[in-house]
Amino acid sequence: MNEPFWKTTELEAMTPEQWESLCDGCGKCCMSKLEDEDTGDIYWTSVGCRLFDAGTCRCADYDNRLARVPDCVGLTPQNVRTITWLPQTCAYRLVAEGRDLYWWHPLISGNPETVHTAGMSMRGRVTALESELAEPEDFFEHMLAEEP
Repeated sequence: MNEPFWKTTELEAMTPEQWESLCDGCGKCCMSKLEDEDTGDIYWTSVGCRLFDAGTCRCADYDNRLARVPDCVGLTPQNVRTITWLPQTCAYRLVAEGRDLYWWHPLISGNPETVHTAGMSMRGRVTALESELAEPEDFFEHMLAEEP
């Protein structure tokens, strides 16, 4: 039996379609994160990017997100190997580390809803969008105890 592409193809050699299909649709990377300036520690929040659609866990303007949101980080084969805040469950991170995808990933399950039914997405967990918060201090009210 043939191995799936994510086990046989380097990230840099993936087609655009293969690359995009690695995204499981969890929405975790679209949550605002706070960084401790002294330690570099990352703290997760339940605050979504202003373009984040909390119902679908997808970007409302994916094609234009990098232009519309200056601090949006476009994932590439190069930077997924170095971004420390990518979730432990992120398929880009897993593949970069030579690990397999989880059972709930749509490429494994064949169903884009399993990431949500398994409780691995931000669906139903977003408490605000960054555009709704007036002051930087407001983000502290939405800090999570651990990575979602």
